[in-house]
Amino acid sequence: MTPLIAQMRAEVLMTLRRGESVLLALGIPVLLLGFFSLVDVLPTGQGDPVDFLFPGILALAVMSTAMVGLAIATGFERQYGVLKRLGTTPLGRPRLLAAKTLSILVIEVLQGVVLLGEALLLGYQVAGARVLAAGAAVVLATVAFAGLGLVMAGTLPALTTLAAANGVYLVLLLLSGMLVPLDRLPSAVAAVARLLPSGALAEALHATLGGTGVPGRAWLVLLVWAAAAPAAAARTFRWE
Repeated sequence: MTPLIAQMRAEVLMTLRRGESVLLALGIPVLLLGFFSLVDVLPTGQGDPVDFLFPGILALAVMSTAMVGLAIATGFERQYGVLKRLGTTPLGRPRLLAAKTLSILVIEVLQGVVLLGEALLLGYQVAGARVLAAGAAVVLATVAFAGLGLVMAGTLPALTTLAAANGVYLVLLLLSGMLVPLDRLPSAVAAVARLLPSGALAEALHATLGGTGVPGRAWLVLLVWAAAAPAAAARTFRWE
C-alpha cells in the first residue's frame, strides 16, 4: 500500500470515528433537508421543495465537509504535533494534502447516498438528472473547498482556524444559492455569488440534477478555484 493510499485510508477512518465530524457531514444535512422539505419557509419556487433543496443541501454538505470539517480537524492535528510527526515520514506535504482531499471525496460518496435516499423518500424525482456532470462539479468543488480549508489550517492557530472556517462558511452559504435561489438575491450580490465556489457549485448541481445544462461560467469558476486553492495550500502549509 502506497503512503498516499495508506494515509487516505487513515484519514477516512479517523473522520468516521469523530462524532462531531459525522454530525457535520451527515446529521446536519439530513436534518436540514428533511425540515425544509416538509416545512415551507424558504422561497424554493414552484414545484416540490425537495426538488430545489436536494441539490442545495448536497452542495452545503460538500462545503461543510471539505472546508469546515477538514480545516478544523487539520488545524488541531497541527496544534497537537500530529502533522509534525508526519512530516518526518516519506509521505511529504503534497501527498498529505492529496490524501486529506481524497478522503473527503470518499466521505462525500456516503453523504450523497444518504441524502439521495432521504430525498427519494421525500418525493424527489431523479429522472433526467445528469449524474456524471454533477459528480464532476462535486469533485472540482471539493478540491477547491479542501484547498481553502487547508490554507486556513496550515497557516493559522487552531482556534483561529475554527473561527475563520465557520465565518467563511457562513459568508459562502449566504452567497451561494444553496437554500435561496440566486434570482431572489439583489443583482449585485448574485453577481458576486456566481464568482465564488459555493455559488458555482450550487448553480451546477441545481442544473445537472434538474436535468439542464450548466452555464460555462460556472464550470470556469469551479476550475479556477480548484486550481488556485490547492496551489495556495501547498505553498503556505506549515507542519507546525
